[in-house]
Amino acid sequence: MNMTPKPQNAVLHDGQPSKSEQTRETILAAAAQFFRNEGYNAATMRKIAKVANMEAGSIYYHFSSKEDILGEVMELGLRRLYVEASRVLAEARAQDKDFRQVLSEMVDTHLTFLLSESDFTSANIRNFPTLPEELRQKHRPLRRAYSDLWNGFLVEAQQNGCIRTDIAIRPVRQFVLGALNWTVEWYDTERFPVATLSERVTRLLLDGMATKEHALVLVPRHRDRQIFEPEADTNKAARTRMQVLSAAARIIRDRGYKAATMRAISTEAGIEAGSIYYHFGSKDDILDEVLDLGLRDLLKGVTRTVSDWEKFPDDLSRMSAAIKTHMECLFQASEFTSANIRIYGQLPSNVRARHWPVRHEYAQLWDRILKDAQDSGCLRSDIRIVPLRQVMLGALNWTVEWFDPKKAGQEGNISLPELVEILQKLLLGGLSK
Repeated sequence: MNMTPKPQNAVLHDGQPSKSEQTRETILAAAAQFFRNEGYNAATMRKIAKVANMEAGSIYYHFSSKEDILGEVMELGLRRLYVEASRVLAEARAQDKDFRQVLSEMVDTHLTFLLSESDFTSANIRNFPTLPEELRQKHRPLRRAYSDLWNGFLVEAQQNGCIRTDIAIRPVRQFVLGALNWTVEWYDTERFPVATLSERVTRLLLDGMATKEHALVLVPRHRDRQIFEPEADTNKAARTRMQVLSAAARIIRDRGYKAATMRAISTEAGIEAGSIYYHFGSKDDILDEVLDLGLRDLLKGVTRTVSDWEKFPDDLSRMSAAIKTHMECLFQASEFTSANIRIYGQLPSNVRARHWPVRHEYAQLWDRILKDAQDSGCLRSDIRIVPLRQVMLGALNWTVEWFDPKKAGQEGNISLPELVEILQKLLLGGLSK
């Protein structure tokens, strides 16, 4: 069977494309498919050529490097989404459509391009966060233009009294786009049509997940006990090992997996480069342990929180507190968790499979939290638990791509407690006023 990707309208032609143009589009489609599924860092010209079903040397007649291919894939992926979203908004204004209808159309447009219309859009979304800064810089203007499109739409809705006014638009926009973007990590279009997801996500964004009588209840701010118990004193080898893992997690979190070379890790850890091999056989060994620690920290932290029945005696408070703990694990308690979340989408499928059992255990924990809340009447009965959990965790996880707690207090920036409160309000009560 020929598995060569079919060109996905990458280039618009007035007439029939030439053979050279067709080959170029085939290469771009193959690269977009590879970038989406395996990540840019795993790609080589030879691998892209193999997916395109062509000789490795032939690809150089059309592109000089995988960076050139990436640039075009990224541009096409977001450009077509931006053009279509602009059309949707222009038509909505011309026809004076209702806000809820327009939001539904914007959500559906975004999800359609991300999940089924084009590997180019999903390749853009999945790869951008882990690209080196010099590559990201080239694509910031178009990403900013797309964000501005959403920003203008939401500002206008807020001014017209369609959405709540107690939250600034920037975190609202980031919340919405984060919930949508994370779907690329879990939604199976072969099982359910994108339109079904669009409809459910739109209702969740607008109306929240709590029943009306509980939607505005937040967990009061309080002094938390430590999420993690202090570690007992360990021997020197164990301390050095953890020092290396922490250094690797920081590099992966801040600069991406490719930047985490053994030399870079040893420099960050403050040890001799050769010494690292006394503790780990390879970079992949370090990656595996960083990923495992990140998931286990998250599982341990949220489990401890929801087990504190004295502090959180009802399902609504436990659900809200679990949201808070998840965010604290991402930004405060565990550098391993934020490293895991940032690079998960870029991991090869065989690496992700090794960590699936712990991810599944964490998903099951949240399913129990949400099911208990639904059974007690805190959570709306018309929401299905599994997709709710996926969308909710997606919105929380995507914050690692835009929120920086170190900037708290600077103009336009908020603190972690403020962000947590915003997320609680949006997830429980929704956007609608």
